[in-house]
Amino acid sequence: MTAIAIPTGESGGGTHRFPADQPLRLDSGALLSPLEIAYKTYGVLNADKSNAVLVCHALTGDQHVASTHPVTGKPGWWNRVVGPGLPLDPERHFIICANVVGGCMGSTGPASINPATGQPYALTFPMITIADMVRAQAMLIEALGIETLFAVVGGSMGGMQVLQWAASYPDKLFSAICIAAAARHSAQNIAFQLGFHGGGRQAVIGDPDWRSGAYEGQGVRPEKGLAVARMAAHITYLSETALQRKFGRELQRDGLSWGFDADFQVESYLRHQGASFVDRFDANSYLYITRALDYFDLAASHGGVLAEAFRRARDVRFCVLSFSSDWLYSTAESRDVVRALNAAGCRASFAEIDTDKGHDAFFLDEPALDSALRGFLASAAEKRGLA
Repeated sequence: MTAIAIPTGESGGGTHRFPADQPLRLDSGALLSPLEIAYKTYGVLNADKSNAVLVCHALTGDQHVASTHPVTGKPGWWNRVVGPGLPLDPERHFIICANVVGGCMGSTGPASINPATGQPYALTFPMITIADMVRAQAMLIEALGIETLFAVVGGSMGGMQVLQWAASYPDKLFSAICIAAAARHSAQNIAFQLGFHGGGRQAVIGDPDWRSGAYEGQGVRPEKGLAVARMAAHITYLSETALQRKFGRELQRDGLSWGFDADFQVESYLRHQGASFVDRFDANSYLYITRALDYFDLAASHGGVLAEAFRRARDVRFCVLSFSSDWLYSTAESRDVVRALNAAGCRASFAEIDTDKGHDAFFLDEPALDSALRGFLASAAEKRGLA
């Protein structure tokens, strides 16, 4: 395995290219090579390499967890959790965040060049799974010379990656924090996928500028379809109470337009979410990553028994957190994970955080979440000898 020089300053990272003889073996049976993984680091790895924390990003996130985004110029997507004096503190932790395989911020994905053709992969890119994303992360962690992660942390799709880490690489984990996620999609999740992500995929595919996925190099991008996809999905990230409190039925201007413009502030908000999204995200990556969510079922390869997925993770310390108003991945689904962990003999703490902010609460100012993270990490650090 090609070694990566560990940064000695407060932040580092880049893009690591694995040689052709180190392909990523995908669940589909395909081999992806050469593989590139873009990542960021914060803090300093200690002498015995025991303070490394991997942060796994959600569906439309990237490696810029606490750094200014190079495309949008906005602050890091989790800079209220990662930073000096915050729960994930670079003064104590060596924090790593990698763009998932299939992504569009430097890791190998549909927009990458296919070495066999010299053209972007587009739809010739192989299908990927959450397990493939984690397998690529494990390759990066090994290349960094880290044998065991102090913690792996993530929310939403990032939480799914956390659970996959525990199932696939329990010997490489000391602790795991899963936030607002599920081990597989319920009937409601599947319906959401069909109605929101599935419908969103059709909006992308139906955009004339999609060009059967081969829009790269043709001077066009399926921006309208991707914006619609983002608008539809974003509805599931909020709660009715949050929407009502923030927007209600407030109008954009005095009086109705008596047409199809954005009369209501909530309409304008969702349109803004869609328009800003297309500036930083690739449409084909959206198709592939949402499909990976469809395929995720941690129990499937264990006879349908979720506890069996965690049977080898008895030495890992788990923290599972949910939000009371999350209707995308409900508290009931988090409880299912905790019951499976308990049945497997794992050590698991659980908290439902009472909030009306919906699924996206882990991105927002939520003091109860901060307290839960601080408490669990402090306890784990004491057990690890890092306190």
